[in-house]
Amino acid sequence: MAELGFGEHHQNEVINFMRFARSKRILRLKTIDSCFEDLKESRLVEETFTADEVSLMLEGLQVVVRGEVEMELIHTAHTNVLLLRQLFAQAEKYYLKLQTDVSELENRELLEQVAEFEKTDFQTTNQKTNQDVNKPKLAPLNESGVSELLNKEISRLQEENDKLKARLKTLESQATSALGDKSRAEQALKDLQRVQSDQQSDWRSQEISNLENTVETLRQDLQRSLDATSTSQKDLQDNLVSAKHDLLRVQEQLALAEKELERKFQQTAAYRNMKEILAKKNEQLKEVRKKLQKYEAE
Repeated sequence: MAELGFGEHHQNEVINFMRFARSKRILRLKTIDSCFEDLKESRLVEETFTADEVSLMLEGLQVVVRGEVEMELIHTAHTNVLLLRQLFAQAEKYYLKLQTDVSELENRELLEQVAEFEKTDFQTTNQKTNQDVNKPKLAPLNESGVSELLNKEISRLQEENDKLKARLKTLESQATSALGDKSRAEQALKDLQRVQSDQQSDWRSQEISNLENTVETLRQDLQRSLDATSTSQKDLQDNLVSAKHDLLRVQEQLALAEKELERKFQQTAAYRNMKEILAKKNEQLKEVRKKLQKYEAE
């Protein structure tokens, strides 16, 4: 059907549908003819009829013919809906949206072209198509045209989407692992700091206790000296001042020793390794977060 712009495949499909419609139309016309034959054989047996009898016979014939025509029109509409259903189902398979223009169904020029086709092209191809015993089902859209490209593009996008999902899962697992490593490292550092703090607290408590004992001993000695003689009060006071200086000096030495202990601890391999692990984990977390932001944006 070159006039309507169809290809050979679609032209054959139109021919099959028109053959189906024509067979139904011929069958319905035969039914209507049989209605008239029945009327002739059953009612037209007399030579003369009154006007009322003729009117009654025509009314009965009208009811029968009207019922047959109405049934055929309903059946034609329903078969057209089924045909559209097949076309729309194939279109949705390839993510296409078809549109129909009902006003074109009343286009006189196109209707004349279809009628001309039925008289000429349809008759010339009728003999060839009659050789097909089994009527083929509606074939898919032409895979060599736009639908093939669309199908390939959909497949490509689906594959890319699957790859992105797999990559995202990998990044999420890496981020989870990095967060777990960071949490464990932070917990280990806190435990180490707590142990260090406990050790320093014990050492300070011991030193303070020793100093308190020394001061108490000096106080007792001073008290005994004051009780023994008042003449040695000045010497005792000097001793007390000296003891206080010694106490201050010991406290200063204690503070220096504490700083030295903290400096030595920071120089240990465990402390340096822990700091390096935390630094590496923080860098890994930064890289993973950058990658996650990149893929989330895409």
